[in-house]
Amino acid sequence: MNFSEMHDRLRLQILRRIQRGTASVSLLARQTGIGHSHLSNFLNRKRQLSLEAADRVMTAQRISATDLLSTAEHAHSVAEESALIPVVSHAAALFEPNIRVSAERDVIHVPERLLRSARAQPTVKQRSWQRFVAIIAGSGEAQAMAPVLMPDAIVLLDRHYNSLMPYRPGRPTLYAIRYHNHLRLRYAELGLNRLVLRPHNLASPIELIELEYDQSPRDLVAGRVALVMNEH
Repeated sequence: MNFSEMHDRLRLQILRRIQRGTASVSLLARQTGIGHSHLSNFLNRKRQLSLEAADRVMTAQRISATDLLSTAEHAHSVAEESALIPVVSHAAALFEPNIRVSAERDVIHVPERLLRSARAQPTVKQRSWQRFVAIIAGSGEAQAMAPVLMPDAIVLLDRHYNSLMPYRPGRPTLYAIRYHNHLRLRYAELGLNRLVLRPHNLASPIELIELEYDQSPRDLVAGRVALVMNEH
């Protein structure tokens, strides 16, 4: 693999991550210190990166040389390709539009097909946010949502789904909700100018969030729970 081929394959990797919502030019610029316009020109085939810059991009996105090999050089199943999703704090999931490398506690592998098939209904504000992040469910969330959630479950959030319309008709949608600047994992619905947070465990209390006069309930929806990993 020569220098030009390496650039083409690196470009393809980054474009695929941007397409599925796990990366953005702005995020990459912050991660690497490379200018936004320089990265845009690289992705649009208008210029190449230096070896040092390419190395910074690969390090920030955890791309190895093996990942850049062609299918013939590195056999793998397309169906089993996975994306790296950052595991972050509840506060980062609620308030950070683009996740800083320093905010990543870990990363998980998630099948690309799951991310590609996810439908989005973002608010105007959330549309520019890094789409997929993962969190670890605390004991309180696990108790309220038992047995759907277990303590320390890894929960994948789609921050581009902020609608209270059920994701699948006839089935409750599990959301990440901002509640007094804390994150709740609950079923949610609107009632009498209140956001009603319902647990799965009927022994846990229902919680109500009073909406301010200029507040939309979607403003409190941090995202939809797209995947729960109870055993890892």
